[in-house]
Amino acid sequence: MGSVNERVDMLAGLVSGGGVVVLSGAGLSTESGIPDYRGPSGVARRGAPMTYQVFTQDPLARRRYWARSHLGWSTIARAVPNAGHRAVARLQHAGLVDGVITQNVDGLHTEAGSGGVVELHGRLDEVVCLGCGAVGSRWELHRRLAEVNPGFEAHVAAVNPDGDVDLADAAVVGFRTVDCDRCGTGILKPDVVFFGESVPAARVSRCFALVESARLLLVLGSSLTVMSGRRFVLRAARLGIPVAIVNQGATRGDAYAAVTVDAPLGRLLPALADRVGAVAVGGVGAGGATVVG
Repeated sequence: MGSVNERVDMLAGLVSGGGVVVLSGAGLSTESGIPDYRGPSGVARRGAPMTYQVFTQDPLARRRYWARSHLGWSTIARAVPNAGHRAVARLQHAGLVDGVITQNVDGLHTEAGSGGVVELHGRLDEVVCLGCGAVGSRWELHRRLAEVNPGFEAHVAAVNPDGDVDLADAAVVGFRTVDCDRCGTGILKPDVVFFGESVPAARVSRCFALVESARLLLVLGSSLTVMSGRRFVLRAARLGIPVAIVNQGATRGDAYAAVTVDAPLGRLLPALADRVGAVAVGGVGAGGATVVG
């Protein structure tokens, strides 16, 4: 497919035509300090991820989850948008990006200035009651958990992209959870899609509609390992809509892509925005313009 610079030239040509829909994954947020499961900065989860079925049916497993997530939340909450997020916002404000679909739960696209972001898997900064359906702030839940668990501390070996952490079982003995403060009895869950849980059908339909109206599907920082994101690449390919992929490492969508670029997103995307004439957003400058050495 040519050299890296030739691929970047082709990518710039595709993006400059507008009508772009972005599909982003965890690789876009690694430079904000949120690790990826795969790729150069990935982490290996030692235990199996929490499933919806276990979370709702096993009180002890739920307690372990909230103890781990309570410690990991501070890392996610401290994260701020990086140059890649800001470049996507610049491309959108320049009228080149028509929509953003993200598999991430960190809310950083919106914080960077992108509008109308479809958060496929929800947001980690919100919690939902499985009893009454009330949605509340994760910060408020964090405060309540800290209040009923004074002095709770443990050594965190690693933080996962969903805010969960690796923690020894012995460290969570005695940790207390809290129920919904609106209905009084409902189980609280992060307002994100767990393994074994389906993405709301209306949200999926909205994503498909965006993809089907796109002139280009631009995948950023996703290995496309799971079908949740890969299905949009498959739909675009089926409809003859070009797919461009920027990721560090190979992806399961590479065979469908018109162009792939393996490069750090925090360097490539600002340079791409500069090249296609995207304006700065909110007074934030474009940053460096060197894509590859």
